[in-house]
Amino acid sequence: MKDEIGSAMAQVSSFDEAKALIDDWIDYYNNDRGQLLLAKLSSNEFYEYYNTGISAMISYAGSDGSSP
Repeated sequence: MKDEIGSAMAQVSSFDEAKALIDDWIDYYNNDRGQLLLAKLSSNEFYEYYNTGISAMISYAGSDGSSP
């Protein structure tokens, strides 16, 4: 986190600004940032896949299993 928002943190002037910046980064990390070791899924997407077995990734195979 400090590598990605460290320069922005140096420019905040209040606790509320710092909290908002950190909250935004945590939301991005958990919901949007794909992880290479998690099959390029976000943390929350991988968690859902792990618990349900249903992948969030779009399937490119047709309904009969053939490729488009």
